[in-house]
Amino acid sequence: MSLDGKLTKAQKAAAILVAMGKPSAGRLLRFFKQRELKALIEAARMLRTIPQSELENIVAEFEAEFTEGAGLLDSGDQMDTLLNESLSPEEISQLMGWGKPSLMNDEAPPIWPELSELEPDKLGALLSGEHPQTIAMVFSNLDSQPAANALLTFDKPMRNEVLKRMLSMTTVQPAAKQLVDNQLRARLSSDSNGKDVSASQTRVASLLNELDKDVLDELVSDLEESGVSGIEEVKARLFTFEDIVKLDQRARVTLFDGLSTEVVTMALRGASADLTESILSAIGARSRRMIEAELSMDSDAATAVEVDKARKRIAGTALGLASSGTIDLPSMQSAA
Repeated sequence: MSLDGKLTKAQKAAAILVAMGKPSAGRLLRFFKQRELKALIEAARMLRTIPQSELENIVAEFEAEFTEGAGLLDSGDQMDTLLNESLSPEEISQLMGWGKPSLMNDEAPPIWPELSELEPDKLGALLSGEHPQTIAMVFSNLDSQPAANALLTFDKPMRNEVLKRMLSMTTVQPAAKQLVDNQLRARLSSDSNGKDVSASQTRVASLLNELDKDVLDELVSDLEESGVSGIEEVKARLFTFEDIVKLDQRARVTLFDGLSTEVVTMALRGASADLTESILSAIGARSRRMIEAELSMDSDAATAVEVDKARKRIAGTALGLASSGTIDLPSMQSAA
């Protein structure tokens, strides 16, 4: 007879922990709160043998990364063994309320800033082989630029899968986040109560806005074909330097009103004639003459990196103006 619907959440969690085995479960137990561990112990004592097929159904309710290595559950006695071999006597005493609580060790600083400093290839290699959900969680905690660069190190199917999971990602519990933090830290050295869809869409849009337009367009097209929800909301948050030609004249004038001629000149290096004219037409006559004079001469400072930096700055300014309601982006204008 199926156990589906007969097990409590605590019993399902206990089943998975025991099935994971002592090393993995032992590390995970340290991130549960005292009341949660008490509930797990009591739940484990009520469990009987669970067939493999039923255990797989339980695992499916959790994130897919927990499925690997799952096996049969014998009894709640194994939970006692896990606790005894994973926690110190003082920790068990605190857990069961037998003595005074012990002092917790200070946690190490978050690893996310350190990951942001890694080269894209190194960060991609670090995450290689991880479940897409784990990669999505890591990218959601990084700045957009390093996350975007690392995303490009993965093959096309993985990119799409990671972006889809970022779109549907729920708020990550601190314990799960800390677990991933610790695992990544160790590798470098040798549920969610509710869904924040808007934040997920913003994170994905921020990541995509850091990519070159051709790559961005390809990824957006793939996401549209996959039928993932939220893609239209993401598109409304996308804007690249090349999209300036789609802005109306008022929006272009507003955009370039506060930008220096140096930034505009750098961004226009190598730009198409149509794009250049659409920008220069939104700038005062005196500034236009200065920019055209600069563009007529070569510049040693106009490296690809500096040009891209200037273009990203202008695109970022447009996004900021759109966020404040000062201008409408092309997607907003088409929907009007």
